[in-house]
Amino acid sequence: MAYKHEGYTLYSREVELKGGRMQRIYFFSKGEPKSGAPCDKPAGYMVGVNSRTKLPYLKKE
Repeated sequence: MAYKHEGYTLYSREVELKGGRMQRIYFFSKGEPKSGAPCDKPAGYMVGVNSRTKLPYLKKE
């Protein structure tokens, strides 16, 4: 089940860094992004909300 917060859905995708290493990134989106899949909130993280833009983000607990 995908994690949702105030109309935003949490997505994740694998990206390749400059050194060739793969890393999973998480991001919130209201619509369906070009790439990425809906996901659950990862363990050890909490959701914060940017006070200026009102956008949610993940933060380590």
